[in-house]
Amino acid sequence: MVVTGTYDPYLVALSILVASFASYTALDLSAHVRPARGFARRAWLVAAALTMGGGIWSMHFVGMLAFIMPTPMSYDIGLTALSLVVAIFVTGGGFYVISRQSASPIRLVLSGIFMGLGIAGMHYTGMAAMEGDAELSYDPLFVALSLVIAIGAATVALWLAFRTTDLGQKLVAAAVMGLAISGMHYTAMRAAIFTAHGPVHEAQMNASLDRTNLALAVAGITFIILAFASVVSLFERKRAEEALRLAQADLARVTRVTTLGELTASIAHEVNQPLAAVVANAEACLRWLDRGTPDLDEARRSVERIVKDAKRAAEVIRRVRALLNKADTQKAPLNVNDVVKEVIALVQRELLSHRVSPRMELAPALPLVLADRVQLQQVIINLVMNGIEAMQPVTDRPRELVIRSHQDEAHQVLVTVKDCGVGISAENADRLFNAFFTTKSSGMGMGLSICRSIIEAHGGRVWAAPNLPRGTTFHFTLPSRQDPS
Repeated sequence: MVVTGTYDPYLVALSILVASFASYTALDLSAHVRPARGFARRAWLVAAALTMGGGIWSMHFVGMLAFIMPTPMSYDIGLTALSLVVAIFVTGGGFYVISRQSASPIRLVLSGIFMGLGIAGMHYTGMAAMEGDAELSYDPLFVALSLVIAIGAATVALWLAFRTTDLGQKLVAAAVMGLAISGMHYTAMRAAIFTAHGPVHEAQMNASLDRTNLALAVAGITFIILAFASVVSLFERKRAEEALRLAQADLARVTRVTTLGELTASIAHEVNQPLAAVVANAEACLRWLDRGTPDLDEARRSVERIVKDAKRAAEVIRRVRALLNKADTQKAPLNVNDVVKEVIALVQRELLSHRVSPRMELAPALPLVLADRVQLQQVIINLVMNGIEAMQPVTDRPRELVIRSHQDEAHQVLVTVKDCGVGISAENADRLFNAFFTTKSSGMGMGLSICRSIIEAHGGRVWAAPNLPRGTTFHFTLPSRQDPS
């Protein structure tokens, strides 16, 4: 006589929740595998295998406990433990193969088949662990269907594991994986046929309570382990983000130092001008004092000019030291126009030596922006120097660099740097801000990439567009302090 069972809907829902939570945690942990090296890589790989394999097994076991038979059932501990080992082993193997840098589509498919068959093996090993008065057999059609679902779910899981990045993607991927894994389990359960060869003895009520308590205990322990793994992953992500931030700051400082090296002549000129004025005014002051009747008013005016010129020289040196200084980001309200003028003063010598005429069209009464002055100077210096270099081959027209500022329709401050150089192709315009991409024979390809990082860290956007008929315009926006966004 064929014996049919029913399902506890609450435990079924619990099993799907376990599968989805395990999938999310495994996706979260697997993101640490590829960038890691050595022992750390192996540790993250083991953690991902334990969470995914253990989560699948836990879902399977809770799903088995959700199946209510009219006859008493028990489980062989050895086979149950073996099913857990199989689940962890096959998920670990699949993650290992697909996490390698040389992973290819064929590796993904083969790993998915291996992992899917392993998960199916885990399920049917767990089914074999069932002990009772009924004989177990299978419907071949549903067995085949469960294998197809298992392989498909495993392949999708491996494909998503190293491609999901943001939280939304991970949540959607975890829900899909959880439903797919659960679908495989309940399809395989549909394949099971229980046949009793004697009188059916109804299971007692306390057995149902024991089954529910066991399912809650297994799910609870699983949730605790998965939550602990998620917390560890979160701390590691924060540590990696801080390390990346420090590395970017160091790289930005190196770029500033390199840029200042290129601006040595301009900086020397900027310092030399006020110092020469100091000497001239000091000599004039001495002449006023050496008169038969010292002219104290003229001497005082000379001293005042000396103080003013000395402050000019000190300000240039202060700006250079700020660009060289290794300090944390210090955002403060500032006027973008002031920063543009400071940059033009620093690069004045470069403009003169390359016969480039600067033109500033700065909108008055711009709203202030909250920004780091040094970093904003670095961005504008980089864009200006790029414009100067782009116009070096130009001999048939004036070399003019136009810097504009105004407030756009979104109430953001927009700054543009326009040159009349050789221009850029549409293809290169999309790649200019990629790290290590450069159109210069001696360039590193990091300047514009760092500019983008700085502007985006300030909540803005930077892009480039070709001019008609020639040249390039670089644009960047910064939120104003009145901008509600």
